[in-house]
Amino acid sequence: MTTPLPISLFHFLLLIAAVCFTICHANSNVRCIHSEREALLKFKNDLIDPSNSLSSWVEGGDCCEWSGVVCHNSTGHVHKLHLAAPLSPYEQSALRGKINPSLLELEHLSFLDLGNNNFSSIHIPKFLGMLVNLMYLNLSFARFQGEIPHNLGNLTKLQYLDLRSNERGDNKATSLQWISGLSSLQYLDLSESDLSKATNWLHVTFKHPSLLELHLSNCDLEDDPSSISVNSSKSLLVLDLSGNSLSSVSKSIFSLHGLVSIDLRSCSLEGTIPDYFGNISFLEVLDLSLNHLNSSIPNSLYSLNHLRFLDLSYNEIEQDISEILQGLSRCCLGSLDSLNMESNQLSGHLTDQRGQFKNLAYLSLALNKIFGELSSLKFFDVTDNQLNGTFPPCFGQLESLEILQFGYNLLEGVVLETHFSNLTRLTYLFGSQNMLRFEPNSSWIPPFQCQNLYLGHWHLGPKFPQWLKFQKKLSYLDISDERISDFEPTWFLNLPTRFYYLNLSCNQLTGGISYLNVTTTIDLSSNRFTGPLPRVLSTLGMLTLFIDTNLLTGEIPDCWKYWEYFSYLNLAKNNLTGKIPPTLGYTNPCMLNLRNNSMFGKLPSTLQNSSRLFMLDLSENHFSGSVPAWIGDKLSKLVVLSLRSNNFDGHIPRKICDLQFLQILDLAHNNISGVIPKCFNNLSAMVTTNKTNSKLSSWYFVDSLIYLKELLMLKGREDEYGTTLGLVTSMDLLVYRLKREIPKEIGSLVGLLSLNFSGNLLTGNIPDNIGNMNTQLQSFENLSYVGNHLCGPPLTKNCTSKSIPTNGANNGRNSEGSKVNWLYVSIVLGFVMGFWGVVAPLFFIRSWRIAYYQKLDHIYGKLYGFWATICK
Repeated sequence: MTTPLPISLFHFLLLIAAVCFTICHANSNVRCIHSEREALLKFKNDLIDPSNSLSSWVEGGDCCEWSGVVCHNSTGHVHKLHLAAPLSPYEQSALRGKINPSLLELEHLSFLDLGNNNFSSIHIPKFLGMLVNLMYLNLSFARFQGEIPHNLGNLTKLQYLDLRSNERGDNKATSLQWISGLSSLQYLDLSESDLSKATNWLHVTFKHPSLLELHLSNCDLEDDPSSISVNSSKSLLVLDLSGNSLSSVSKSIFSLHGLVSIDLRSCSLEGTIPDYFGNISFLEVLDLSLNHLNSSIPNSLYSLNHLRFLDLSYNEIEQDISEILQGLSRCCLGSLDSLNMESNQLSGHLTDQRGQFKNLAYLSLALNKIFGELSSLKFFDVTDNQLNGTFPPCFGQLESLEILQFGYNLLEGVVLETHFSNLTRLTYLFGSQNMLRFEPNSSWIPPFQCQNLYLGHWHLGPKFPQWLKFQKKLSYLDISDERISDFEPTWFLNLPTRFYYLNLSCNQLTGGISYLNVTTTIDLSSNRFTGPLPRVLSTLGMLTLFIDTNLLTGEIPDCWKYWEYFSYLNLAKNNLTGKIPPTLGYTNPCMLNLRNNSMFGKLPSTLQNSSRLFMLDLSENHFSGSVPAWIGDKLSKLVVLSLRSNNFDGHIPRKICDLQFLQILDLAHNNISGVIPKCFNNLSAMVTTNKTNSKLSSWYFVDSLIYLKELLMLKGREDEYGTTLGLVTSMDLLVYRLKREIPKEIGSLVGLLSLNFSGNLLTGNIPDNIGNMNTQLQSFENLSYVGNHLCGPPLTKNCTSKSIPTNGANNGRNSEGSKVNWLYVSIVLGFVMGFWGVVAPLFFIRSWRIAYYQKLDHIYGKLYGFWATICK
């Protein structure tokens, strides 16, 4: 039988339980301190809160219950502020305004997170260095600008400091000596700050006694000639110096024996890979990608027994792939899970050595010269190699494969259903730009559910692939150039997921499109779609919409005000009519191509808002009015301006000369008159011979490859330019009515590859300095100038003093031409004066008329007698 507890002891146990319950639930009973609540309200009053994320911060409320505020369980003091903005939607949620010093009244504050907000153009407040109890401070991506305050070094309890900038150089520091005062610091991130003048960065950071992670990515750091070989930090585990100009790996790094992660990508490193990495025996992550390292991998690197991640991509390493795999197999068979050797100069045969790496899940060998068979992996990338032959049958056995990339190779032949029979985990398939044919049975159901499917330039036609209806998770699809000649089925438009990227270009798809459920990129170009423009189901906007080279009709709807942004719009080569909708300008596009339609009217003034526009092609339409001067004033980033074959009139506005990036100017076949502006020599992109415009020459990447293209008339020939568009500079002013002389300033446009002044009313001498222009331009010869009244090289007509002197008072007409004109005038005047000098007196004076006829009778009588005598 159990002995009952004494009453007094029972009450005592109840009291203990009550105390424990009170302590455990203290935060629910403790209200915030009045002075701290007032301090938080002052802090809020200086903020702009577009999403009302601080709506719970009200007078009289319990600040311990406010959003983002955490109070201490027992004391009620505010000790944490979680006020970081979510990454999306950024503009609607980011706090703006100023940081009120009332935060100093939160004396027990140990945690402050203001990351991802928008405190644009203000400095990091100096008073933050007085919050002496801070242990965690995150101001990353909050758009602060200016000098990092040195008094942050007073925060001796600070363990975590993140000051990453939004843009490179927003924050800056001339010295990092203040970091020495952060005696408890374990994590430091100053990435994107300007530390070019902080020459002591290496001494301060590498010697810090407690630092575990150091991130100084893109800080404009340069080589430090000194070397720290003693008293180096024994605590540092993670080192990120990526994106700096180091040219060589500092030997000081190899004295940090405790490192487990080193990131030196894109550091302009040159020469061989240092042999000292073997000294860092615990190294797990090594990233040396995007440098200029050559030769081969040193043997010391094969001694890193803990290596999990190795990235040497985008270097110049020359080695046999089998040697690399054999070397790595000696050190990290069980640990290596990611190997990236993309874009080097590797060669050799790809064997089944990789099967020995039991945990290898990611392998990328793209852009090399490797060939051979394939083996089992979760991730496999051999894009842009020299793989040839038929589709590897072993793919069908890769049961663990999730991501497969083999695009841009030389594979050919027929792909069978059995090749995919066991790929049940496949979510990403990139096989574009091979010579493969895939015609499964119409009832085939794929065993996989892909999110990303790229099969461009295969042969899937002529029918639209029916098996796509079973892909319920598709977000990215490329079935361009597939020889599909069919109607776009209605079930395809009704797939349950919304596409981020859809490319159906270069087929023979027909019918109308009522709507498209795509959010980012659509490419339907080079098909035979009819009817009006499709309605795009996008609430915010898109990046790319290409529906050029189709049979679309009707007008462009004026509904663009509901779109927050737009980047690339190409509706060229259709049968569209009407005017450019005014709201289109508010989307601020980067490219607008309406070439070869039947559109008309003046350019809407709202296009002035398109400050990002670098390609504007309105050629081959019926647009009218003068060329707006605001094109040169507001569209300052223009690289391509083509208004060819329209009804524009007036003069060439001088503001065009302000377009420093303009490489292609085509105003041909309009009604433009006046003179060629002398200020054309201000067109900087046409003056230089160094053509490296990344906006046009680089590929536009939206999880697939989309590139810009433009139809240009160069040297009398019309061609389409794609990836080489950024290398072209041309000017075509065949507008029929330009007059006077060619200004000598044109001769400074030495970067021009094509120049056309033909078919105008230009006169006088072709400037001598045009001969200094590019030799490719000289090969254009007379075609650039025909139809004018010009002389001098490269024309054969000479400008000698006797034959063709220039007469400024005569608007450039030559003296020979003047003589010919006055000759005809003299003949007419002589005839008129002679005729009326004789006839007028006979007509008006009777006595002269009688005498004249008597004289004629007398002459006639003599002639008659003379002929009568001869005839006898």
